[in-house]
Amino acid sequence: MTLTDRFLKYVSFDTQSDELTNLTPSTPGQMIFARFLEQELKSMGLKDISLDENGYLMATLPSNIKDRNVPVIGFIAHLDTSPDMSGRHVNPRIVKNYEGGDIVLNEKLNIVLSPKDFPELGNYKGDDIIVTDGTTLLGADDKAGIAEIIGAVEYLQKHPEIPHGDIKIAFNPDEEIGQGAHKFDVDKFGADWAYTMDGGEVGELEFENFNAAVAKVTFKGRNVHPGYAKHKMLNSMRVANQFVIMLPRWETPEHTEGYEGFYHLTSIKGDVEETVLTYIIRDHDRDRFERRKKELEHLARKINNEFPDCVSIDIKDQYFNMREKIEPVMYIIDIAEEAMKKVGLTPKVVPIRGGTDGAQLSFKGLPCPNIFAGGLNFHGRYEFLPIQSMEKASRVIVEISRLVAEKN
Repeated sequence: MTLTDRFLKYVSFDTQSDELTNLTPSTPGQMIFARFLEQELKSMGLKDISLDENGYLMATLPSNIKDRNVPVIGFIAHLDTSPDMSGRHVNPRIVKNYEGGDIVLNEKLNIVLSPKDFPELGNYKGDDIIVTDGTTLLGADDKAGIAEIIGAVEYLQKHPEIPHGDIKIAFNPDEEIGQGAHKFDVDKFGADWAYTMDGGEVGELEFENFNAAVAKVTFKGRNVHPGYAKHKMLNSMRVANQFVIMLPRWETPEHTEGYEGFYHLTSIKGDVEETVLTYIIRDHDRDRFERRKKELEHLARKINNEFPDCVSIDIKDQYFNMREKIEPVMYIIDIAEEAMKKVGLTPKVVPIRGGTDGAQLSFKGLPCPNIFAGGLNFHGRYEFLPIQSMEKASRVIVEISRLVAEKN
């Protein structure tokens, strides 16, 4: 089975996650997909295959080096796709030898993937590009990563002349709702370090991510007949609006890039009696991150000074910047960069403007930077995957495996 065939098979599984179910995995489709992969790994003859009740699938490709010990490395990808758009009945097609210009995804619905809107598309002229039909996401995030890992393992099996130590692989549920690493058994996995194959465009290598928190700000109001409300009514929606505009307008996702942090209002639910604002707070710098949380608490106190006992705020940390856990073992980044160069790529070391399972895993004792999976425009109908990028990612896995064995 080719890498492309494998990927196209995987996207036929509907594996959207759902943060509202409070289950692990959060949706049954993820377990169905995990069981399919379990059988595939068994047919390949891998060892130590396990699939637990929470949908965590692990396996081992045993070392082919008998005369010395080699570090145990791992490769990880996630089973689920984003709940932001449907992943059911994905209908992909391949645009062979892309020549540039617009790609009509769905003529009937007038859905067009255009370099005018997505200029990065122009970087892939001459490539074969997998696209959607415009009615679903594609699922390259992260089924491309799964295909790349299994494809690399299969390649190593067919080429025993390539030295490698024990290689651990794992596929976990619910990354897209921030829970992918919650029940990941690091000790059971047994790797010295690992890489998530969950990055974006070809060549990306990431070992920095946002520090992240979620804040729920609740405003209590008092409803009175509006005709007789003077000095009596307290409209929680109006007070909530006052809170919103007190935050700096330029420190939002649509006005920031690179290492710039932000406050992001993700939800407003309310009426006169009660309004709830949900924010996510993001910053690469830990000190600035802590100051952002304190600023929200400060604004809540200011509102309460004007409207006593109106506002309550609950802030919960979600994950932290893995850089502090990767810096002591920067050789794992050096190896990944060297592997990329060996397959003809120029590494692009960039910060993740988001989260990754690797961040949580790094803080659980498994250093775990992130490598590109090759897809672009994740989480929506315009997602696409250059096949050549997917092939390069799989080759990077092979090269990392070889380099670890040789350098040791």
